[in-house]
Amino acid sequence: MMPESNESNFPRISVRPGFHWDRCPAYLFDIDGTLLRSRDRVHFNAFAEGVRRVTGFEISLEGVPLAGNTDTAILAEAFRQAGLASALLTENTAAILTAMAASVAEHREALDLVLMPGVKAALAHLARQNALLGVATGNLEAIGWIKIERAGLREWFRFGGFSDHYSVRPELVASAAAKARQMLAAPTAQVCVVGDTPRDIEAARASQLPVIAVATGHYSFEQLDALQPEVCASSLADLLALASTAPEE
Repeated sequence: MMPESNESNFPRISVRPGFHWDRCPAYLFDIDGTLLRSRDRVHFNAFAEGVRRVTGFEISLEGVPLAGNTDTAILAEAFRQAGLASALLTENTAAILTAMAASVAEHREALDLVLMPGVKAALAHLARQNALLGVATGNLEAIGWIKIERAGLREWFRFGGFSDHYSVRPELVASAAAKARQMLAAPTAQVCVVGDTPRDIEAARASQLPVIAVATGHYSFEQLDALQPEVCASSLADLLALASTAPEE
């Protein structure tokens, strides 16, 4: 069984030669496991609550892979495991997603969010480099922004890519990267993905984007580093320490 977190007691960093992790024009940050951790079940419970409100049926997320997954894919798998007809989901997807977002909004005060080490300092550092910061997350848009706001991070992010219209992460990451380049008015600008799962790395690779992997979620440094991201770090705090100790060029 995967541990709840793989935050290391000592810094571990691997950087591909020639890649400067803090010099990309734009960054796409995953939310859960990368920026923050939820110590509540508000988002988790919203799936069953949303389905119940709209269809009257019950679903469970037991056995559904969550790490690195998208809300829309999680919902589809929960329907499948419950033996519910795919047509029922197709007909009611929009209403269920709206109900899920409403459930999280109604319980937003119960959200118990903890920032991962070094998040605010890393965002401030990248902002000082004039980087464009966005999120690319499997969360639904309304839910993702609620988490970002409740965690006190909203000031840093100008846009995002969410799973409302994408069941697979590579598509939402590609869409967010295209939006970043449009905002930068630079069609070939390097957009870096920051995430904590193999799916973040795979999504970045699908669009030929560099990726920073942080072992602050359910995957270890070794598991992430084996996939050869441009950067693998035990945490953003440890990665930021590398920048603060690097010699001036």
